[in-house]
Parts: sequence; C-alpha cells; structure tokens
Amino acid sequence: MLATDRVRYVGQPVAIVVAEDTYLANDALELIDVEYQPLTSIIDPMNALEDGAAVLHDSIGSNLTLRTVSAGGELDQAFTSADRVVTETYHVQRLAPAPMEPRGLLADYQTQQDMLTVWDSTQHPHEIRDHLVELLHRSEDSVRVVAPDVGGGFGEKAALFPEEVAIPYLSIMLGRPIKWMESRQENMLAFHGRGHTVDVEAAVNNDGTLLGLKVSILADLGAYFFMSTPTVPVSTSHRITGPYRTPAMSVEVKGVVTNKTPTGAYRGAGGPEAAFCMERTMDLVAQELGLDPVDVRRRNLIPPDAFPYVTPTGLTYDSGDYEPTLDRALEMADYADWRERQASSPDSLIGIGLATVVKGSGALSPRLTDYARVIIHPSGDVTLHTGLSPHGQGTATIFAQLAADELGVDPQRVEVLCSDTDVVPTGGGTGASRGLIAGGTVLHLQLKEARSALSGIAAHLLDCPADQVAMEDGDYFDQSDPSRRVPFPQVASAAYDEELLPPDVEVGLDFSGMNTLPRSPYAFGAHVAVVEVSPDTGEVNLLKYVAVHDSGRIMNPMLADGQVHGAIVQGVGQALVEGMSYDSQGQPVTGSLLDYALPTSSTMPDMELDTLETMSPLTPSGLKGIGELPTLAAPVAVANAVMDALSSRGIRHIDTPLTPDKLERALRSSRPHSPGGVAQGGTDAPR
Repeated sequence: MLATDRVRYVGQPVAIVVAEDTYLANDALELIDVEYQPLTSIIDPMNALEDGAAVLHDSIGSNLTLRTVSAGGELDQAFTSADRVVTETYHVQRLAPAPMEPRGLLADYQTQQDMLTVWDSTQHPHEIRDHLVELLHRSEDSVRVVAPDVGGGFGEKAALFPEEVAIPYLSIMLGRPIKWMESRQENMLAFHGRGHTVDVEAAVNNDGTLLGLKVSILADLGAYFFMSTPTVPVSTSHRITGPYRTPAMSVEVKGVVTNKTPTGAYRGAGGPEAAFCMERTMDLVAQELGLDPVDVRRRNLIPPDAFPYVTPTGLTYDSGDYEPTLDRALEMADYADWRERQASSPDSLIGIGLATVVKGSGALSPRLTDYARVIIHPSGDVTLHTGLSPHGQGTATIFAQLAADELGVDPQRVEVLCSDTDVVPTGGGTGASRGLIAGGTVLHLQLKEARSALSGIAAHLLDCPADQVAMEDGDYFDQSDPSRRVPFPQVASAAYDEELLPPDVEVGLDFSGMNTLPRSPYAFGAHVAVVEVSPDTGEVNLLKYVAVHDSGRIMNPMLADGQVHGAIVQGVGQALVEGMSYDSQGQPVTGSLLDYALPTSSTMPDMELDTLETMSPLTPSGLKGIGELPTLAAPVAVANAVMDALSSRGIRHIDTPLTPDKLERALRSSRPHSPGGVAQGGTDAPR
C-alpha cells in the first residue's frame, strides 16, 4: 500500500500522517524527511524493452508484463492479394480523467460491534467490500461500504487504490474514524487512461475494400497494475475492427511497466484507443486512393443481413443497420455542401472529419450480471434496489420511470436505493455502459413479476380472469368492462390483507433476483466534425458537430442526450487540448490544472444530435448502451477533420492533442498540396 524499498512513480504514496485536523497533518508532513537515491528512469516504453534496460520490478526480471496475440482469417493471402498497404503509427496519449470531485474516504470502525463502515467515492462498493474482507481478514458481515453521490467517476473510481485499504486499516488500528480527501494534484497523479502506441498496416484494394489488418499495440501501463490495467490494451486489440468487415487480421499487444502513474479503464476502456487508430486508418486509405472517406466506410460497413457478426478477434455483434445512421449524420451535417465549400476555398483550411464506431455495453462477465429488488408497500409506495452505483447517469429517474410505466405508480412515489452493501447485498456498480443494460434488464424482469402479481390481485378484486386485466393511467381494469376499475394503491393495499387476496397467494409484494445477459449488445454511432484551422496560428475552430447514435430503444431522450454531450466534450478534449506529459526523469510536466488543459464551453460548438433504433435481441426492450459510445467517435472525428484540413499542405498525420503550437509548427514546415483530403503520400508532421 505504501512504497517501501523503492518509489516507482511520482504520486506513489510513501507515508501517512494521522492527525485531528488538516493543519496538524500538514505540519507533521513537513517533519518527514525521505532520503531518495536517484535511479535510472524508465520512461519510454520502447526503450524499456531494449536489451540492457533498467528493470522496474526485479522480481519479474523484465519490463514486459503483458503479451497477447489475437488473430483470424487468411492474413498472408490478404496482404499478398492487396493492391496497396496503408501504414501509420498512432500515439494515443495518456489522459487524466479529472472528475469534478477527486476521490475521498471515511472509515469508521466500531470496536464494540466489530463493524467497519467505509464511505468511499467508488464506482463499485461491493467490489471494495470484497477486497477489504480479503485484505483485512474480516468476515463479509463485518464490513459495510457506502458510495455516496460524487462528482464523476469515468473509470478512475473503479480501481482499488492504496488509500482504500490503508484508511480502513488505520481506523481499525486506532479505533477512530479516519477521513481522507484527495487534492486535485494528487488526483492528477493517481490514475491515467489511454497511453498506447499503435502500428497499423491495412491491406486494401484500389476501391477501398479492406482485406486485412496487422496491428501492434505497445501499451505504457505505468508502474503497477490496477484492477483494470491489463484489461484495456487487450480490449483495444479485440475492438480494433470497429464496424467493418475485416476478413483477416492479427493484433499483438505488449504491455510495458514504466516509471509513470498506473493506467486503467477511462471512459470507453479500449474502445477510444481502437477507434482512433481504425478511423484514422480509414481516412488515410481514402487519402492515398483518392476516394471520399464516406465511400470507403460504406464499402466496408457490416451489412444488416450479416448479424450476428463474429469479428476475427472473437467479438460477436448482436444486431445493426449502420448505413441509415451514417446517412442521417451526413444529412444533418450538410456533408456535400461542406465538401463543395472546401473545394471552392482552397486557401482556407476547412476540414471535414468522420467517425463510424461500435461499442459493446456491459463489457464481459461478471459485468453482464446484476441484481434488483422491487418492494411495493401497502401505501402504494415503491422501493427499488439496484446493484448499480450511479455517478450522474440519472439512474433514479429512469428506474422510477420504468416502474411507473410497468406498474402504474406515480414516479414521485418510487424510491431507488443503491450503493450501500448493507441495503443491496450484491451488485456490479457502474461502468462499461452497463446501467440500463445489466441493471435495467434485471429490474425489468422483477417489475414484470410484480406486474403479474398485481394483475392477479386486481383480477380477484374485479372478479374477472387475470388475462382480462389491463392497466391504464394508474388503474387496473377489466377489459370486458373498462368501467370496472381499481387504482394501483388499492391493489397494493389488498396485497397485505389476507381476506382480499386470492387463495394460496402469500401476503406482500417483494420481488428480487439476479440476471446475466448472454453477451454484450453493440451500439453504433456516426459523427461528423467540421473545423477550420488558422494557417497563421494553428488554432482549431470547431464549426459544426453532428452525432447520430443507434443505441436500440431510447428510454429517456433527455438523459441520453446528457450522456452524449459529456462524452463528446471529453472526446474533443482528447483531440485538441488534453495530454499527460513527462520529462526524461519521470517528472510529470502536466501534473496540475495549471498545465493540463481541459475543454471549456468556449471550445465546443452547438451539438446536433439524433438517434435511430435498431433493437438488440439480447435485452427485453431492445436496449443498447450509449454512455461511452460517443467517446470512441469524438476524438477521431475531430482529428480526422483537422488532418483533412491540413492534407492540402501535404501533412499526413499528427498525434493528438492537436494544439495550436503543434499545428503551427507543422504548417511552417509543410508544402502546399491538392485540397479535399485526397493527397498522395505527403510528409510526416512533427509529433
């Protein structure tokens, strides 16, 4: 939990001070003197693999700590028969999740009850409980974890951090409640996302048909593995195919430890990394072949009659109809008009960028399993328990809506309880767009059971067969005589009165259970970004942004739009301004918000959004996730737009973030070329 013989990254906890107030703690920190002996820094993951490189963990004996290969199809034949091979190396930079509120903990051990209660800003309270049971050698019923409302998680708060074990341990040792609150600078150095260097070789025909892919992913994992650290690069390797038919491919992953902050799942968790490389490659294919990027994508999109579709890396896409979503995005963006304007104004650096992406919801087991409970009280009030642990997704609102629609109860009379291991016995928490997919599905099943029980009671009260009972405007009625009605509260009350119940029906209305989806449903999105780049300063002005998503049935359009807005802003931040940088000694150069830029309202244009609905056969209502999908498309849609604008200057690729300084230097060293994103070859700009 603390560094002992060696500190392996800036930000690693070294010592803990416990005091009665913050001021005393800070004074005590000043009295601690740590003697450091400088060691060779391991910063560049490529150098970390060289013979003779310093080794970060002597017990392992190598800095290569993860290696996988995923392959499928006749790859050699694909490259032998291809008309052209398009290659590029992409660096997907490290990002700081920067939640609105940093992490925090309060642990309170009650000696007499031998009870440890921990309030933790985590996305997974049940997982934290299970880890504390294991690491502190306690029984499950002696540990309670509560996750209160906190400002954002984004994957960072799904990890298990040293403080989450050390603070409860100290509370037990001292018999006192212990509180710890993370500073913003500590947060910036505690966890990072992304950090991949990816080599892509795409074998294509002259018409843009994709025949095969060779991909090599070098992941800078940081100094240690958090719970999701190895998952992300492996997920990237599986997701690299995107929404395209890819007959053959091979993807190798090498994960390397370095003297940097550990990495893990950050909104999308492998999806944005994969989509960035694939979508940049599709644009480069179009550029080298003199084709429109739209045509290249159309030619390679998986057709609707191919579902369920199995990718060469083993993923199964459940359903989809991609072209209508792409068509709608192009229509809303006035794509053809912008292309004409670009062609008629060769001196203005206008660029149009596309991204078409897919994203699974709920990740893999156990993320596809969750718990729900429905309790209908005699008063007609309803309590819902969910294993989710929401962080701003609007779960309470939409679950109350589901209950209202299914049961006929006023949404104001529905209470949703979550994020407390004493109230909800098990749950998968939040992450991987699993809210409505895993949590909503199991709740749907419990509500169906409750509805069936209510209909049976209503039939008894109405003296009619149960299959003749229907519900409308909060009343249960006899379909053969709609004037005969009983309101929902009356039916709920009757459930607790033996004299009013049908024979052999138990008193009460309490339904609970678990459910596991067979696999993840896959959603699709098409984004179009239009930018103008200043030839003098390199500043990027976002002129238009359109996003259309097919996430199956949309249950609450306002909440869906909110998820999309936030995800696009994070994606634009990755494309234009965000990035963790280190010097050669391992010191973070962007370790605070004084140096690490975040997107602001002035960065964003008005977003034009729409949704289409292709139902998933895997969920009762045809649902697919939407919370992470835009984070795959937004970074590369903007990057493709900027590169499209600069292609007339012979610039082929620049790594994100596409800062004005970086673009201005590239423009100064570039040469004019034909407009419209169809340049042949070109020079690599500074990275």
